[in-house]
Amino acid sequence: MEEIFGFVESVVFSGEESGFTVAKLKEPRKKDLTCIVGVLPGLRPGETLRCKGFWKHHPQYGVQFEVKEFETTAPSDLIGMQKYLESGLIKGIGPKYAERIVKTFGLETLHIIDETPDRLHEVKGLGKNRIDHIKHCWQDQRSIRSVMIFLRKHGLSPSLAHKIYKAYGDTSVAKICDNPFLLAREVKGIGFKTADTIAKNLGLPHNATSRIDAGILHVLWELANFGHTCFPLDVLVQEVRKALEIENALIQERIESLIKGKELITCEERISLPMLFYSERGIAIELKRLHQVKGSLRSIDTQKAIAWAEQKLGLAFAQEQKEAIATCFQEKIVLITGGPGTGKSTITKAILAIARYLTSDILLAAPTGKAAKRLSEITGMRAQTLHSLLEMDFQSGSFKKNHNNPLECALLIIDESSMIDVFLMHHALKALPSHAHCIFIGDVDQLPSVGPGAVLQDLIQGETLPVCRLKQIFRQGAGSRIVANAHAINQGIFPDLSLQWESDFHYVPAQEPEQIVETIIPLIKEELPKSHQFHPFDDIQVLTPMKRGIIGTENLNVQLQRVLNPSSHPLQHMGRSFHVGDKIMQISNNYEKGVFNGDVGKIVEISFDEQAVRCSFDGKVQEYNFFELDELQLAYAVSIHKYQGSECPCIIIPVHVSHFKLLFRKLLYTGLTRGKKRVIFVGTKQAIAISIRNEEGLKRYTQLAMHLREQMTSTRVH
Repeated sequence: MEEIFGFVESVVFSGEESGFTVAKLKEPRKKDLTCIVGVLPGLRPGETLRCKGFWKHHPQYGVQFEVKEFETTAPSDLIGMQKYLESGLIKGIGPKYAERIVKTFGLETLHIIDETPDRLHEVKGLGKNRIDHIKHCWQDQRSIRSVMIFLRKHGLSPSLAHKIYKAYGDTSVAKICDNPFLLAREVKGIGFKTADTIAKNLGLPHNATSRIDAGILHVLWELANFGHTCFPLDVLVQEVRKALEIENALIQERIESLIKGKELITCEERISLPMLFYSERGIAIELKRLHQVKGSLRSIDTQKAIAWAEQKLGLAFAQEQKEAIATCFQEKIVLITGGPGTGKSTITKAILAIARYLTSDILLAAPTGKAAKRLSEITGMRAQTLHSLLEMDFQSGSFKKNHNNPLECALLIIDESSMIDVFLMHHALKALPSHAHCIFIGDVDQLPSVGPGAVLQDLIQGETLPVCRLKQIFRQGAGSRIVANAHAINQGIFPDLSLQWESDFHYVPAQEPEQIVETIIPLIKEELPKSHQFHPFDDIQVLTPMKRGIIGTENLNVQLQRVLNPSSHPLQHMGRSFHVGDKIMQISNNYEKGVFNGDVGKIVEISFDEQAVRCSFDGKVQEYNFFELDELQLAYAVSIHKYQGSECPCIIIPVHVSHFKLLFRKLLYTGLTRGKKRVIFVGTKQAIAISIRNEEGLKRYTQLAMHLREQMTSTRVH
């Protein structure tokens, strides 16, 4: 990094929330002012500033110095002091009073305000109230500065230091010194490793109980990010040992202490975070509540109703479809699972046709916006996301619909149920009135939710709820190689890879990762738009198992962005490049914006003036300041897991042994079933064979099935 030094002539822009600042710096022996940009909260004209960072060229404003680290000192000359006081630092002190104060005290001005502020009575025109106000504002600024200086001394970037001060205010230093690991729990953007570094800088012992406790909780949350709701005690100890590099005995001792303090829960030699344990247990309790109360839908002659639905819809249902429809009107809670082409959409329409004659209180929902939109198109009825249905309060992250304010419905149908994690399922069930019927529809053979748990799989394995399995492939999928190969893969059979360019499934052999990339780019840019009229952005999606590597999402996104959406004025941020028109994905839930993990959108505007990026998600534009861009990633290529629940006309999947850690059957099956009109595998037959043989994949440790068996064994409908 380069270093510059000078006097702050003026502050052009300062973001109160982000701390992002644009200022003009007067460097010694330089005629022109230097434009500096970066997170410089509280910066004032007149201050002396020493900055470390990088020179860059802004397409509109020219050369700028991007500040990564900085130190400030109070102004030391009369002009600087006057500018400092009149900068807005102290409300009510404008140019007139600033001039009088500096004229009275000269070079001692700032020292007097700092040490003997009562001497301000010597300044003509300053009354008691104004002096008291100056004292108060000065103290606030001194507190902010001291906190920021302390945090920067301990290796924190200005942006993280600003986040901490926003969270803790004047108590920041005391809180961090008392327990630096609180930062990882309570301040967004700060993880355990950052907190651990601060703790080390503060001299906290390597085996301090606060460090071990924080490490245990950190590892469990990391495991939750991989889908686990609990973890075997012996394996957890090994994972914590790897993360903290301390002895097993100390870890086991602290786990026992955390259990006694109710910060962890143990059940059958598995350790859970309370939030996850009570979410799974809560799902079972809510299902028991629903199961114990008679439903509000009146009894019907299911055979007559099914015959009527066949006539109305102009269809002849297969026997397994008839049984599934009948079960939905004979039971209170029903699980329906089946692969592509097995008629899930057809029986959904039949169930709704019959149910409309029994009640008008019907609600349809799905976990994502795209899945809800597809459900609406299939049924002709309004379907909502679960977040919308439950009326999420985006400020608090909680839901308005709950036990005390339940949904008004006699029947709730939830599609794509394999995508629902334990938190969302628990909230959805809490909001259901006891008399309501509920039907869960999904494909249990797809990947489980991005969030923790394997809800649909566990509800089925609990063996206490009626399950309808759809296995027969019907006419609409009989000629589809996508459907045929999906079912083959799901049964452990090698798919048909014969070269048939005109069919909906195609395989392109490519031995090396570089060759795979060289094949994918012309497919998207030229061949598929020409042969099938697929739009490169809207109709084609690359799905890949991994983030890293030549055919991981990171490299593929860079390569595809360069070819499909080049820009002469990109936004460079933390080593990444964003262009207007880029396809992007939200990678974490943002309740305030109402944008959720896996939502795909498009950059519609980049404003360098306002330091903001505007993105459109399903027609709704959301604004991100430059320091929120870690929530977004390019989406020309995305992980298969992130794309579950979504569909695209054309899917391209690179398959190669370099991804061997993530090659398993459910992953390949889920990726294949995302394609509506065409799927293309590019890679090696060996990688496909490895995926099909690997049936286990990434096993998730969960306890929902156990909780369900415990709760439901004694229930009776009355």
